[in-house]
Amino acid sequence: MSDKVRLSPQQWLRTIGTMLAGLIRDGWKLLISLPVRGWNFAESWLLDSKKARYGISVSRIVFGVTGLGLLLTNFRTRLYSFASGSVWNDEVANIKSDFPKIWIFSSFHNAITNDAAYTALYVLLMLLAVLVILGWRTKIVLPIYFVLWVSFIEANDMIGDQGDNMYRIALFFFLFADVSGRWSLDARRRRKNGTQRILPREISNLFHNLVLVILTAQVSFVYVSGALYKAGGTPWSGGYAIYNPLSTERFGTWPFLTELITTWAPLVAFLTVGSMIMQMCFPLMLLTRPTRIIALIAIMSFHIGIGVTMGLPWFSLTMIAIDFIFIRDRTWKGLLDRIHGGYREARSEVEGPDAPRDAESEGSSDKPVKTGKSTRKKAPTGDRDPKKTDAPAEEERELVPTPTLASRPRTRASGSTRIRKTGTAPAS
Repeated sequence: MSDKVRLSPQQWLRTIGTMLAGLIRDGWKLLISLPVRGWNFAESWLLDSKKARYGISVSRIVFGVTGLGLLLTNFRTRLYSFASGSVWNDEVANIKSDFPKIWIFSSFHNAITNDAAYTALYVLLMLLAVLVILGWRTKIVLPIYFVLWVSFIEANDMIGDQGDNMYRIALFFFLFADVSGRWSLDARRRRKNGTQRILPREISNLFHNLVLVILTAQVSFVYVSGALYKAGGTPWSGGYAIYNPLSTERFGTWPFLTELITTWAPLVAFLTVGSMIMQMCFPLMLLTRPTRIIALIAIMSFHIGIGVTMGLPWFSLTMIAIDFIFIRDRTWKGLLDRIHGGYREARSEVEGPDAPRDAESEGSSDKPVKTGKSTRKKAPTGDRDPKKTDAPAEEERELVPTPTLASRPRTRASGSTRIRKTGTAPAS
């Protein structure tokens, strides 16, 4: 048996010193490499590809629905609320907002006393909102819609709210992003005619992704500052803040829901304190996927509750629309696949499993079946249309449902049967 080797005190010190030196050296290398790694990650994230293309397209659609909904619900009272009937509030003589003083945003203000001109601008703004929803010529329509919307909403400053500010800020930054890359007429035209680039791909990706960063920062500022402001008030720290507005006639739009929520004191305290904590932690919860899912469900439920119980639907829709950018494209694609799969299953159940197969077999019986290379060349190539060579295959796979096995031509199977019957070998 070998005796254990005992280290002298000098050797112990030398070993510990060597270990500490290695740790310091590795830590210093890591510290030096962090800026390089951060720079490489930021460069790759900003320039390689456009992020959240589905999410920002949904934001565009919801923004258009919000604008159109606000205009439609106020169409009958447009003259009383915004035009000549609102002259009594002194907005025409003494402009409260600075936007109507800028000529490009003064169209609605100049038409306040002319009901016909104001109605024409009002209808034009509704048509532009529809085009924003459809995503038709967005690079042209969206700037015009932005100018007219700001002119409309700022002409009468007394009846606006904070949702108008977020709507205007996000709509401005949408001008620099690809908000029609998915689910739009522009995307369909690009798939048909090919993409015509004006800016280099890296510059376009940079603008698009920077808009996502700016909107994330803007939403985080709104939530965190709101939570800090609420925490300094007695009603919020006391846990009964939501009881006060719901008890008023202006915000208690649904008495039944108001009574249902405010009757039980623990629920009032939970919703009051929970909303503050959720707003405060929202930016940090976006960093990981599990916490991001919880944060999005909580914040969207929060806005839905405000929109329904307090009668503020357009403010809530504006915030929900911006929150859609935090949902990954992978999630939207998975949702599309589920919808397409459910549609195909429902269609196959209605039509019957043998109906498409019989139709294909009857149609293919009139044509001779070729073997060898000709059979392989004429095999189905999937979802891509050979006429659309300029369109990327990725977009078509995302937006065009994959045909079922029953509906695909069975040329290879029938060809193999023909070979067995005739006894001929396939051509080499």
